[in-house]
Amino acid sequence: MQSVDGDAAREQPDHLVTEEPMEIRVHGPGQAPQSLAVTMRTPGSDFELAAGFCLTEGVIDTPDELAEIAYCVDGPAAQQFNVVTVRLRRPVDLDALGQRRFVASASCGVCGKATLDDVEVRCAPVGAGPRVARSVLVGLPDCLREAQTVFDATGGLHASACFEPDGTLLNLREDVGRHNALDKLVGHAVLERTLPLSECVLLVSGRLSFEIVQKAARAGIPLLCAVSAPSSLAVEAADRLGQTVIGFLRDPRFNVYTHAARVDLAS
Repeated sequence: MQSVDGDAAREQPDHLVTEEPMEIRVHGPGQAPQSLAVTMRTPGSDFELAAGFCLTEGVIDTPDELAEIAYCVDGPAAQQFNVVTVRLRRPVDLDALGQRRFVASASCGVCGKATLDDVEVRCAPVGAGPRVARSVLVGLPDCLREAQTVFDATGGLHASACFEPDGTLLNLREDVGRHNALDKLVGHAVLERTLPLSECVLLVSGRLSFEIVQKAARAGIPLLCAVSAPSSLAVEAADRLGQTVIGFLRDPRFNVYTHAARVDLAS
């Protein structure tokens, strides 16, 4: 790499975030695996990504439906760790899912869906959730940043993190795609059988999109925070689903867009 600073230039090495495609295949008893999705992701926590994707996109509703997640060993060796097969305990009918086929870029998981009707996965409103102090909320971005180990090396990753209501960090996942980072986080809860995440606060490192709101709702997350802006559709969806949306969370300021009762401004 050539690093340029003003009129000076020098050659130096640089660490780049890894981005590779991952195909998710799914099948039930007696069925051949079918391709469900291709997403551009940062390798790591691939099984969590597959499990989380299946949950947040409505392929499964509970962890009990999962039988096994494994890398595909068929085909060229170079592709074996870029294809993940999810085996369910019941038959899967992709036609019933609207024949969705997903090809997601790192920046947006919605754009590859076949039709706009497929964008909104049916979600029930979330539960009451916790009430969180203002002083806790403003401290979350620093905690997130300190825990982003891969970002420190590359400067090119999104992060999603779950916190307890007192600000204790529970889990964090990083990925080149913001939606992948959340799917990995949710997938961890799926595999550990800790769903729903009804007492958690979610913080994402970028903007808050409609898809992030939808995926969080599928996991039962009631309070969503972002260091950047929410979209109008994200706010509309969160309002309908009973979720609190906080944007521009940068100490000491933030905006509360929906269901402000979960924020304790006096403490």
